[in-house]
Formats: sequence, structure tokens, C-alpha cells
Amino acid sequence: MLQFWDRYRRNRTSVAGLLIVSAVIAMAGSASLLFPGDPLGIVGAAYIAPFETMEFPLGTDPLGRDILAGLFYGARISLLVGLVASLGATVIGTAIGAVAGFHGGRLGSILMRITEMFQTTPNIMLALVLVTILGPSIASVVCSISLVTWPAIARLTRAEFLKLRNQDFVLACVAMGMRSGRIIMTQVLPNALPPIVVMASIIAATAILVESALSFLGLGDPNVVSWGMMIGTGRSVLRSAPYVALFPGLIILFTVLGINLVGEGLNEVLNPRLRDR
Repeated sequence: MLQFWDRYRRNRTSVAGLLIVSAVIAMAGSASLLFPGDPLGIVGAAYIAPFETMEFPLGTDPLGRDILAGLFYGARISLLVGLVASLGATVIGTAIGAVAGFHGGRLGSILMRITEMFQTTPNIMLALVLVTILGPSIASVVCSISLVTWPAIARLTRAEFLKLRNQDFVLACVAMGMRSGRIIMTQVLPNALPPIVVMASIIAATAILVESALSFLGLGDPNVVSWGMMIGTGRSVLRSAPYVALFPGLIILFTVLGINLVGEGLNEVLNPRLRDR
């Protein structure tokens, strides 16, 4: 672990990304302590400007809701969606890519054609259709994002398995009569895992952006506060009160940037070609 951190901290931008992500996690964890009330509740007059009063440091929105409280509670939704959707996409993509890459043949071709079918449709368009069918809720948003982002993991996993399946240690396991499932789980997958982990971090950032876009369009869960919903609330008052959309937009920007920087650092640590430099 110490060796991992020693290699990771050499990239200062990756450390900065880790600090950003840590700050967002701290926001999500302290939301209830700092703002014990309902973040959707009206707590003051509408359109209080930022820094006009210490009670509402970032002002209030058109309905009189505390913007700072919304940012803290919105961090929970963004991290939840990013983590769970990324995990779901990773499980689906890894399973499909592992089977396609290890076994190949007709089954592999069929699985890759299915993967390409998903990739022909823009992620946001397919997510819009799925959320519309399933209904606006956190569960439907997470499921939709998982179902539209797994192809990248599948293609990466397949490429790694194609490279590893003919290695001597894998052929030795085949010669010993070990079952394919056991070879995949105990021999091939652990060696293919580093790039998959990096791709999963990128998908987490993508999931946050997609969730924000869906909430902006009114397809998010109306019972929770999200950064996309806050931007959607402020789009009609961009000229008179731009801060309503500015603050959630900035925090989305920095959160996604932080996750991408963390992914870059993980790539440098876990990628053997970069690690040996």
C-alpha cells in the first residue's frame, strides 16, 4: 500500500484530483450534519444573492431554497450514481468481454456484435429512452446509465483476454484440466484488472455527467436534490440570477475533473509500461 501511494503521489495533478474527490465525499458525508433540514424546503426569500447574508452564503434559488445545502446533498446523489452505475457497467462489461475474449469463436462474435449495436446509439439518447420507459427515479437512472456505458468495458476486457489467453500460465492451466470459469476468475481476470479499474473510474465520471443531463431535462428523481436539477432550475433565470446555475455547474466540472485525474493517476500506477518509467 505504501509503495502504491509512493508511486501515485509522484503525479501532482492526480493528487489534486484525489483531494477534489475527497472534498466531494466530505460534502456528501457532512450534508445532514451541516444542513439538517429538507434541502428541497423553502428556507428564505427567493433570489438572495451570494454572500449577501451568512445564513445563505451562496444565496437562494427562485423558490427560496438554500443553494449551498443543495450542493452538499447533490454530492450524495452524484457519488451514488457514479459509483453504482460504474460498478454495474463494469460487472456487465467484464462478464461479456471475458467470455468473448477467452472463448472467441461464434459466441465471441455474437457478443461483440451486440456490443457494437449499443455503441451505435449515443449514450445520452439511449439513456433518455430507458429512463422514459422505466420512469424517473434514482434506480432507473442508475440502471439506464449502467446499460449504456458497459460496451467500453466489454471491448477493453475482450482485448485484454485475447492478449492473455495464450500466455504460458493460462495454457498450463488448460493442460491441467482446469475449468474455463476457474481459469478466467483466478488466472486471467486478475491480470486484466488494472486497465478495467482505470476505465471504471472514467465511467464513473461519465455517469455523473449523464445523470446531470437527465436531471437537467427533468428526468431525474423529483424527490431528491441533484446538481443537474439545480442547473435546470436556474436555466430560466440565467440573465437575472446566473449564480443559481453557476455553482452546481462548477461543482460538476471540478468533480468530473477530479475523477478523471484520479483515473490518470491509477493508470500510471497500475499500467506496467508507465510504472517502470
